[in-house]
Amino acid sequence: MDTLKDFLKPEIIWCLVGLVLLLMEFAVPGLILFFFAIGAWIVALVCLFWDSAGLDAQLIIFLIASITSLLALRRYLKNIFHGHIRSVQSGKQDLDEFVGQRVTVRSAIPANGTGRVEFRGTEWNATSDDPLAPGEPAEIISKDNLTLKVKKLDQ
Repeated sequence: MDTLKDFLKPEIIWCLVGLVLLLMEFAVPGLILFFFAIGAWIVALVCLFWDSAGLDAQLIIFLIASITSLLALRRYLKNIFHGHIRSVQSGKQDLDEFVGQRVTVRSAIPANGTGRVEFRGTEWNATSDDPLAPGEPAEIISKDNLTLKVKKLDQ
C-alpha cells in the first residue's frame, strides 16, 4: 500500500501529466501541448520542494508556467522544429533545374505560338520563337510559371 501512496504524490502525478501532454503533442500538430507539459513539469518541481502546495496553488502555477512558456518560447521553437520556410523561391535555383535540358515536341509549336513538349515524362505548355514540329528535339531556354520557352536543338 505504501507504493500506491508514493505513486499518488503530487510531483509524480504532475510529471505523468506532463509526459501524457508531451506524447499528445505528437498526435496534435501546432506545438501547443508541449508548453503545457513544461508547465506540468514545473509544478512537479514546485511540489517536490514545497510539500504544502495545495491543489489551487498547483493549478495557478500550472496555468502561469504554461502560458508564460507558450508566449515566450513558441515562436522560437516553432522555427526550429518546423524549419525555415522561404516565402519566395529563388529564381536562379528554379531556372537551373530546367535551362539547357532537352525536351521533345509533342504538339506543333508555331513561331511565337504555344504548343506542348514532353519533359521528364510530363507534358508542358511551351512557346518558341521558331516553328517546331512534333517529335522534334528542343532545348529549354527559360521557364515562366508552368510554361517553358524552348528553342530548336542545335545539332
